[in-house]
Amino acid sequence: MFEEMQAFATVVEQSSLNQASKLLNLSQPALSRKIAKLEGELGVTLFNRKGKRLELTSIGRLTYDFALEQRQHQLKFLQSLAQFKDDTDSIITLGASLTTLQTTLPPLISAFMDNHPHAEIKLVTGKTHEIVSAVRDRRADVGIVASSISEPGLNCIPLFEDHLELVVPSTHPLSGKESFMEDLQKLPMITFSKGTWYRKLTDDLFHRTGIMPDIRMEIDSFEAIIRLLPTCKAAALLPKSYVRPQLLLDNDLVTVQIAELKQTLRTTCMIYGKKEELSATAKQWIQETTEFFACPPLTMMRLPFTR
Repeated sequence: MFEEMQAFATVVEQSSLNQASKLLNLSQPALSRKIAKLEGELGVTLFNRKGKRLELTSIGRLTYDFALEQRQHQLKFLQSLAQFKDDTDSIITLGASLTTLQTTLPPLISAFMDNHPHAEIKLVTGKTHEIVSAVRDRRADVGIVASSISEPGLNCIPLFEDHLELVVPSTHPLSGKESFMEDLQKLPMITFSKGTWYRKLTDDLFHRTGIMPDIRMEIDSFEAIIRLLPTCKAAALLPKSYVRPQLLLDNDLVTVQIAELKQTLRTTCMIYGKKEELSATAKQWIQETTEFFACPPLTMMRLPFTR
Protein backbone atom coordinates (compact mmCIF):
# COMPACT_ATOMS: atom_id res chain seq x y z
CA MET A 1 0.00 0.00 0.00
CA PHE A 2 2.91 2.36 0.65
CA GLU A 3 3.87 2.51 -3.02
CA GLU A 4 0.30 3.19 -4.09
CA MET A 5 -0.07 5.84 -1.38
CA GLN A 6 2.95 7.76 -2.66
CA ALA A 7 1.74 7.46 -6.25
CA PHE A 8 -1.59 8.92 -5.12
CA ALA A 9 0.18 11.83 -3.36
CA THR A 10 2.14 12.58 -6.55
CA VAL A 11 -1.07 12.70 -8.61
CA VAL A 12 -2.56 15.17 -6.13
CA GLU A 13 0.54 17.35 -6.20
CA GLN A 14 0.79 17.34 -9.99
CA SER A 15 -2.99 17.74 -10.47
CA SER A 16 -2.61 15.46 -13.49
CA LEU A 17 -2.28 11.75 -14.13
CA ASN A 18 -0.21 12.53 -17.20
CA GLN A 19 2.32 14.72 -15.34
CA ALA A 20 2.46 12.35 -12.38
CA SER A 21 3.10 9.34 -14.61
CA LYS A 22 6.06 11.12 -16.21
CA LEU A 23 7.48 12.05 -12.80
CA LEU A 24 7.07 8.50 -11.50
CA ASN A 25 8.36 6.98 -14.75
CA LEU A 26 5.15 4.97 -15.13
CA SER A 27 2.72 4.67 -17.98
CA GLN A 28 -0.57 6.44 -17.38
CA PRO A 29 -2.57 3.16 -17.40
CA ALA A 30 -0.15 1.68 -14.82
CA LEU A 31 -0.57 4.72 -12.60
CA SER A 32 -4.37 4.56 -12.94
CA ARG A 33 -4.24 0.91 -11.82
CA LYS A 34 -2.25 1.90 -8.71
CA ILE A 35 -4.84 4.52 -7.77
CA ALA A 36 -7.68 2.05 -8.39
CA LYS A 37 -5.86 -0.55 -6.26
CA LEU A 38 -5.48 1.92 -3.40
CA GLU A 39 -9.14 2.85 -3.57
CA GLY A 40 -10.04 -0.84 -3.53
CA GLU A 41 -7.86 -1.57 -0.51
CA LEU A 42 -9.21 1.42 1.40
CA GLY A 43 -12.78 0.85 0.24
CA VAL A 44 -13.27 4.53 -0.57
CA THR A 45 -13.31 6.89 -3.59
CA LEU A 46 -10.35 9.25 -3.58
CA PHE A 47 -11.16 11.28 -6.68
CA ASN A 48 -14.27 12.54 -8.37
CA ARG A 49 -13.52 12.18 -12.06
CA LYS A 50 -14.98 14.92 -14.24
CA GLY A 51 -13.78 14.20 -17.74
CA LYS A 52 -10.02 14.51 -17.62
CA ARG A 53 -10.15 16.47 -14.38
CA LEU A 54 -9.61 14.86 -11.00
CA GLU A 55 -11.06 16.40 -7.87
CA LEU A 56 -10.23 15.13 -4.40
CA THR A 57 -13.08 13.83 -2.32
CA SER A 58 -13.23 14.71 1.37
CA ILE A 59 -11.78 11.29 2.23
CA GLY A 60 -9.25 11.88 -0.52
CA ARG A 61 -8.01 15.03 1.26
CA LEU A 62 -7.73 13.10 4.50
CA THR A 63 -5.80 10.35 2.71
CA TYR A 64 -3.45 12.88 1.14
CA ASP A 65 -2.61 14.35 4.57
CA PHE A 66 -1.84 10.83 5.78
CA ALA A 67 0.32 10.18 2.70
CA LEU A 68 2.38 13.29 3.46
CA GLU A 69 2.96 12.19 7.04
CA GLN A 70 3.89 8.75 5.82
CA ARG A 71 6.38 10.25 3.35
CA GLN A 72 8.08 12.26 6.10
CA HIS A 73 8.34 9.23 8.34
CA GLN A 74 9.79 7.19 5.49
CA LEU A 75 12.36 9.88 4.67
CA LYS A 76 13.46 10.12 8.29
CA PHE A 77 13.68 6.35 8.56
CA LEU A 78 15.71 5.99 5.35
CA GLN A 79 18.13 8.72 6.48
CA SER A 80 18.66 6.96 9.80
CA LEU A 81 19.02 3.63 8.04
CA ALA A 82 21.61 5.02 5.64
CA GLN A 83 23.63 6.47 8.52
CA PHE A 84 23.41 3.19 10.42
CA LYS A 85 24.55 1.19 7.40
CA ASP A 86 27.43 3.53 6.72
CA ASP A 87 28.70 3.41 10.28
CA THR A 88 27.93 -0.25 10.96
CA ASP A 89 30.04 -1.37 8.04
CA SER A 90 32.87 1.01 8.93
CA ILE A 91 35.78 -0.30 10.95
CA ILE A 92 39.03 1.53 11.57
CA THR A 93 42.14 0.02 13.12
CA LEU A 94 44.36 2.47 15.01
CA GLY A 95 47.93 1.86 16.10
CA ALA A 96 49.45 3.61 19.12
CA SER A 97 51.75 3.08 22.06
CA LEU A 98 50.18 2.18 25.38
CA THR A 99 50.81 5.67 26.73
CA THR A 100 49.30 7.31 23.65
CA LEU A 101 46.35 4.95 23.97
CA GLN A 102 45.83 6.07 27.55
CA THR A 103 46.23 9.78 26.91
CA THR A 104 46.17 11.31 23.42
CA LEU A 105 43.61 8.91 21.94
CA PRO A 106 40.68 9.17 24.41
CA PRO A 107 39.53 12.68 23.39
CA LEU A 108 40.04 11.84 19.70
CA ILE A 109 38.04 8.62 19.95
CA SER A 110 35.34 10.37 21.98
CA ALA A 111 34.96 13.12 19.36
CA PHE A 112 34.95 10.60 16.51
CA MET A 113 32.33 8.37 18.15
CA ASP A 114 30.11 11.39 18.77
CA ASN A 115 30.06 11.94 14.99
CA HIS A 116 29.97 8.24 14.06
CA PRO A 117 28.17 6.41 16.90
CA HIS A 118 28.01 3.07 15.07
CA ALA A 119 31.61 2.99 13.90
CA GLU A 120 33.87 0.25 15.24
CA ILE A 121 37.37 1.14 16.37
CA LYS A 122 40.05 -1.52 16.79
CA LEU A 123 43.39 -0.82 18.45
CA VAL A 124 46.88 -2.17 17.92
CA THR A 125 49.48 -1.25 20.56
CA GLY A 126 53.25 -1.33 20.40
CA LYS A 127 56.40 0.74 20.33
CA THR A 128 56.87 3.38 17.63
CA HIS A 129 58.70 1.11 15.20
CA GLU A 130 56.04 -1.56 15.68
CA ILE A 131 53.26 0.93 14.90
CA VAL A 132 55.13 2.07 11.79
CA SER A 133 55.38 -1.55 10.66
CA ALA A 134 51.69 -2.16 11.37
CA VAL A 135 50.65 0.83 9.25
CA ARG A 136 53.11 -0.05 6.48
CA ASP A 137 51.87 -3.67 6.42
CA ARG A 138 48.25 -2.46 6.56
CA ARG A 139 47.56 -4.18 9.87
CA ALA A 140 46.56 -0.69 11.06
CA ASP A 141 44.88 2.03 9.04
CA VAL A 142 46.30 4.94 11.00
CA GLY A 143 49.03 5.30 13.61
CA ILE A 144 49.62 7.93 16.29
CA VAL A 145 53.30 8.06 17.24
CA ALA A 146 55.40 10.34 19.45
CA SER A 147 57.95 11.21 16.78
CA SER A 148 58.21 12.38 13.19
CA ILE A 149 58.42 9.50 10.72
CA SER A 150 60.14 9.47 7.36
CA GLU A 151 59.16 6.17 5.78
CA PRO A 152 58.66 5.46 2.06
CA GLY A 153 54.99 5.00 1.27
CA LEU A 154 53.77 6.58 4.51
CA ASN A 155 52.30 10.01 5.10
CA CYS A 156 53.28 11.75 8.34
CA ILE A 157 51.13 14.61 9.64
CA PRO A 158 52.44 16.55 12.69
CA LEU A 159 49.71 16.99 15.31
CA PHE A 160 51.31 18.84 18.21
CA GLU A 161 54.65 19.52 19.92
CA ASP A 162 55.75 19.67 23.53
CA HIS A 163 58.85 19.19 25.67
CA LEU A 164 59.90 17.67 28.96
CA GLU A 165 59.45 19.39 32.31
CA LEU A 166 60.85 18.52 35.70
CA VAL A 167 58.11 17.53 38.14
CA VAL A 168 58.70 17.29 41.89
CA PRO A 169 56.60 17.16 45.09
CA SER A 170 55.73 20.60 46.45
CA THR A 171 57.98 19.91 49.48
CA HIS A 172 60.98 18.96 47.31
CA PRO A 173 64.22 20.98 47.79
CA LEU A 174 64.01 22.20 44.17
CA SER A 175 60.41 23.38 44.51
CA GLY A 176 60.07 27.10 43.83
CA LYS A 177 63.74 27.57 42.97
CA GLU A 178 65.50 28.52 39.77
CA SER A 179 67.18 25.32 38.64
CA PHE A 180 69.66 24.07 36.10
CA MET A 181 70.56 20.73 34.54
CA GLU A 182 73.39 20.39 37.08
CA ASP A 183 70.74 20.11 39.81
CA LEU A 184 69.69 16.75 38.33
CA GLN A 185 73.12 15.24 39.07
CA LYS A 186 72.56 12.31 41.47
CA LEU A 187 68.99 13.54 41.96
CA PRO A 188 66.60 10.71 42.98
CA MET A 189 64.33 10.20 39.97
CA ILE A 190 61.63 7.93 38.61
CA THR A 191 61.92 7.32 34.89
CA PHE A 192 60.02 5.55 32.19
CA SER A 193 61.04 1.97 31.37
CA LYS A 194 63.94 1.23 29.03
CA GLY A 195 63.13 0.67 25.38
CA THR A 196 60.38 3.29 25.33
CA TRP A 197 60.50 6.51 23.36
CA TYR A 198 60.35 8.68 26.49
CA ARG A 199 63.20 6.81 28.13
CA LYS A 200 65.31 7.29 25.01
CA LEU A 201 64.54 11.01 25.09
CA THR A 202 65.65 11.34 28.72
CA ASP A 203 68.71 9.12 28.27
CA ASP A 204 69.80 11.22 25.29
CA LEU A 205 69.34 14.35 27.39
CA PHE A 206 71.43 12.96 30.26
CA HIS A 207 74.15 11.78 27.88
CA ARG A 208 74.28 15.12 26.08
CA THR A 209 74.53 17.13 29.29
CA GLY A 210 76.74 14.68 31.19
CA ILE A 211 74.16 14.24 33.96
CA MET A 212 73.85 11.00 35.95
CA PRO A 213 70.69 11.04 38.09
CA ASP A 214 69.95 8.52 40.81
CA ILE A 215 67.28 6.43 39.09
CA ARG A 216 65.21 4.83 41.85
CA MET A 217 62.44 3.29 39.74
CA GLU A 218 61.63 2.48 36.11
CA ILE A 219 57.91 2.40 35.36
CA ASP A 220 55.98 2.24 32.07
CA SER A 221 53.01 4.27 33.32
CA PHE A 222 52.84 8.04 33.72
CA GLU A 223 49.97 7.66 36.18
CA ALA A 224 52.07 5.42 38.42
CA ILE A 225 54.99 7.86 38.27
CA ILE A 226 52.73 10.73 39.29
CA ARG A 227 51.35 8.79 42.26
CA LEU A 228 54.77 7.64 43.44
CA LEU A 229 56.61 10.96 43.28
CA PRO A 230 55.33 12.29 46.66
CA THR A 231 55.85 8.91 48.36
CA CYS A 232 59.39 8.47 47.08
CA LYS A 233 60.23 12.18 47.35
CA ALA A 234 61.68 11.87 43.87
CA ALA A 235 61.59 13.86 40.64
CA ALA A 236 60.55 12.93 37.11
CA LEU A 237 60.82 14.32 33.61
CA LEU A 238 57.36 14.36 32.03
CA PRO A 239 55.93 15.92 28.86
CA LYS A 240 54.59 19.44 29.36
CA SER A 241 51.35 18.49 27.60
CA TYR A 242 50.70 15.82 30.22
CA VAL A 243 51.48 17.97 33.24
CA ARG A 244 48.12 19.67 33.63
CA PRO A 245 47.54 22.19 36.45
CA GLN A 246 44.76 20.10 37.98
CA LEU A 247 46.92 16.97 37.85
CA LEU A 248 49.68 18.78 39.75
CA LEU A 249 47.22 20.20 42.29
CA ASP A 250 45.53 16.85 42.92
CA ASN A 251 48.89 15.16 43.61
CA ASP A 252 50.61 18.04 45.46
CA LEU A 253 53.24 18.41 42.74
CA VAL A 254 54.91 21.36 41.03
CA THR A 255 56.98 21.89 37.92
CA VAL A 256 60.52 23.23 38.00
CA GLN A 257 61.60 25.37 35.07
CA ILE A 258 64.93 24.40 33.49
CA ALA A 259 65.80 26.23 30.28
CA GLU A 260 67.62 23.27 28.70
CA LEU A 261 64.50 21.13 28.88
CA LYS A 262 62.79 23.29 26.27
CA GLN A 263 65.20 21.77 23.76
CA THR A 264 63.69 18.30 24.31
CA LEU A 265 61.02 18.86 21.70
CA ARG A 266 58.98 15.94 20.53
CA THR A 267 56.33 15.93 17.84
CA THR A 268 53.34 13.65 18.02
CA CYS A 269 52.34 12.66 14.49
CA MET A 270 49.65 10.76 12.64
CA ILE A 271 50.84 8.29 10.01
CA TYR A 272 48.97 6.47 7.27
CA GLY A 273 49.59 4.83 3.89
CA LYS A 274 48.15 5.58 0.47
CA LYS A 275 44.92 7.46 0.99
CA GLU A 276 43.23 5.86 -2.00
CA GLU A 277 43.66 2.46 -0.34
CA LEU A 278 41.98 3.55 2.91
CA SER A 279 38.35 3.04 3.82
CA ALA A 280 35.97 5.98 3.97
CA THR A 281 36.03 5.73 7.77
CA ALA A 282 39.83 5.91 7.91
CA LYS A 283 39.77 8.95 5.62
CA GLN A 284 37.18 10.54 7.91
CA TRP A 285 39.36 9.86 10.96
CA ILE A 286 42.34 11.49 9.25
CA GLN A 287 40.30 14.55 8.31
CA GLU A 288 38.68 14.99 11.71
CA THR A 289 41.92 14.41 13.64
CA THR A 290 43.72 16.95 11.45
CA GLU A 291 40.93 19.46 12.10
CA PHE A 292 41.05 18.68 15.83
CA PHE A 293 44.63 19.93 16.00
CA ALA A 294 44.19 22.74 13.49
CA CYS A 295 44.53 25.50 16.10
CA PRO A 296 47.86 25.06 17.96
CA PRO A 297 47.14 27.57 20.77
CA LEU A 298 44.02 25.63 21.72
CA THR A 299 45.44 22.14 21.27
CA MET A 300 46.62 21.57 24.80
CA MET A 301 43.45 23.08 26.22
CA ARG A 302 41.42 20.63 24.18
CA LEU A 303 43.53 17.66 25.19
CA PRO A 304 43.07 17.19 28.93
CA PHE A 305 44.57 13.70 28.73
CA THR A 306 47.43 14.34 26.29
CA ARG A 307 50.93 12.99 26.77
